[in-house]
Amino acid sequence: MKIEIKIIAVFLITGIISSFSNPAVIIKEPPVYKASKAKAPVRIDGDWNKKEWKKVKAADITHYMGKIPAFRPVAAVKMMYDEKNLYLIFRVKDRFVQCVNLEYNSPVWKDAAIEFFFSPDTDAPNAYFNLEINCGGSALMGYHNAAQKKNIQIDSNDIKQIEIAHSLPKKVYPEIIDPVTWTIECRIPLAILEKYTTITAPGPAIAWRANFYKIAEEGSNPHFITWSLVNNV
Repeated sequence: MKIEIKIIAVFLITGIISSFSNPAVIIKEPPVYKASKAKAPVRIDGDWNKKEWKKVKAADITHYMGKIPAFRPVAAVKMMYDEKNLYLIFRVKDRFVQCVNLEYNSPVWKDAAIEFFFSPDTDAPNAYFNLEINCGGSALMGYHNAAQKKNIQIDSNDIKQIEIAHSLPKKVYPEIIDPVTWTIECRIPLAILEKYTTITAPGPAIAWRANFYKIAEEGSNPHFITWSLVNNV
């Protein structure tokens, strides 16, 4: 998997151009997201419209993998950082929403969920974390480094340190068929990542590669949507 990195005086998220497991497909211009530095610690309450996020540009999650569903969710994400944390907020305009996986490291991707895959060590761009959170706020997380033959499930006590706010109830069943807008906001302490690998701290002229996802594997409207195009041929 290869990317082009554009270095400027902000912290960048550069999109992956194929799946982390498939380096075969190369696209000339992956997207670049300019992550803002937070002026103060961000309160985590799931409010997309609060002042801390007002001037932060959103990244739209629009690329479908596989079959395009009958109903197309509208999903976007914003990101900030400071010396100790990453901050993310997702907003999804959705239908056919369900959430039944309630434990840490349960298969939350089966529910209506968002995902953040990211490589925080610029010297090891193929090593990555996956953070996956369903619409009820249940999370799983892993770390993968093929060169070191590591596939680690992050300890649930570490995941608990990720502050998560969710606008929907923890369990959503039966499925919400009608239109519903839901949010996930989270604060990821960098110290958690440093327990598992070396990281390149966010800052000016630093570029991590990453991707954002909106998924729902089960339910009556399954789909898999990405910010940066993933081509699994």
